[in-house]
Amino acid sequence: MSTNLAYDAHSEGLVWTGEPFAALSPVSPAVQQPARPDATGLPAAESLASSAHVHAPAMALDVQDDGRVPAPARPAPEAERRQLTVLFCDLVGSTQLSSQLDPEDLRAVVRAYQAAAAAVIQRYDGHIAQYLGDGLLVYFGYPTAHEDDARRAVHTGLGIVEAVSILNSQLEAEYGVALAVRLGIHTGPVVVGVMGGGTRHEHLALGETPNIAARLEGLAAPNTVVISAVTAQLVQRAFVLEALGVQALRGVAEPMQVWRVVGLLETMREAALPASEDVAPLVGRDEELGLIVRRWEQSKAGQGQVVLISGEAGIGKSALVDTLRAHVRREGLTRVAIQCSPYHTKKMSHRC
Repeated sequence: MSTNLAYDAHSEGLVWTGEPFAALSPVSPAVQQPARPDATGLPAAESLASSAHVHAPAMALDVQDDGRVPAPARPAPEAERRQLTVLFCDLVGSTQLSSQLDPEDLRAVVRAYQAAAAAVIQRYDGHIAQYLGDGLLVYFGYPTAHEDDARRAVHTGLGIVEAVSILNSQLEAEYGVALAVRLGIHTGPVVVGVMGGGTRHEHLALGETPNIAARLEGLAAPNTVVISAVTAQLVQRAFVLEALGVQALRGVAEPMQVWRVVGLLETMREAALPASEDVAPLVGRDEELGLIVRRWEQSKAGQGQVVLISGEAGIGKSALVDTLRAHVRREGLTRVAIQCSPYHTKKMSHRC
């Protein structure tokens, strides 16, 4: 055993009482294997720290099996390319509103409108990118993406119209004004990332998509939602749409087909449901169809029935239900449709 002296930056001595060891290289066996214990029973490096009462900051090394230290993780990209559905919402007649109200009252009215809209946007997991005066720029698909972002955007648009209508009863009583909104929605590619300078930075989406959403908002009548053909293609099975024809949008090279959202498709589905002879016949579902028809006959006989239909998407569950609905409609009996929504599950609570 040998004794070695060393001095730190303050000229204080450290005494090494273990075996001398070689300098460690990035692939040194000393990194891979524990140090040989000395007379104290501790590894040599721990013995040094213990005898000299030196406490150094801990450092963790992620050493691979072959002894190599991996390269540091790459930083997240400053911007990324995504497909977003962008919603633009604006108040109608805001200039006239500002001439009617005292600035403090105007601020209170605009804040009430923003709070009502934000509550709806949060319900459908949208992201408010900017408050533009009395306008709102909202992203669906960033920072969290969903498979139904376009539907969420349209649900939000209709929800904001409804929320403002409810808010108007309060605003008319307190300030003597009523608000109206118009909304535009478009789906397309963007590059989203941090923008700004100095102390102000925002995550904004750049590209044609936000501009088209803003132009569509300008085409909308008060308290209506206007969408592009791309968005219409994504939501046509969930909403009733009215074609507004091909429209020229300022700043957009080619005219675009534009649609107005009338309402939820399910609210009008029963009235538009075809008679049983017009329903496409089911193939390979005779057993399932016979089962639910028998349950229906038992229900008419006074025996309450509950039927659960479950399975993967695309195997014909909705077609099976439509066939039963058409069968009941042909008999001239009353039908009541109740449907759950995935957008309200977070608000559910259990009470005993």
